[in-house]
Amino acid sequence: QVCACQVRATGKMYACKKLEKKRIKKRKGEAMALNEKQILEKVNSRFVVSLAYAYETKDALCLVLTIMNGGDLKFHIYNMGNPGFEDERAVFYAAEICCGLQHLHQEGIVYR
Repeated sequence: QVCACQVRATGKMYACKKLEKKRIKKRKGEAMALNEKQILEKVNSRFVVSLAYAYETKDALCLVLTIMNGGDLKFHIYNMGNPGFEDERAVFYAAEICCGLQHLHQEGIVYR
């Protein structure tokens, strides 16, 4: 579950990704959750979200991430006029994705 959150003291917006401990344990995903946290800490690119904070509650692990304004790509494909994009816009988004992947690869991270 991901939701927007705001730091009261500064007013800065973030995305908070909440990982339920029960679900992680049930799927034997402890190592994967730790790996995700470590990778997000390492990333520093304007094309990839990065970790600002991490904390846990009794029931969840919470990753507080940089927020990418504008919504996700699926939203834009289906909810902004006719489904799909014109070629110029598709090329722009593809270039941004390539830049993000290039940064990950430079850091020794391979994205599925």
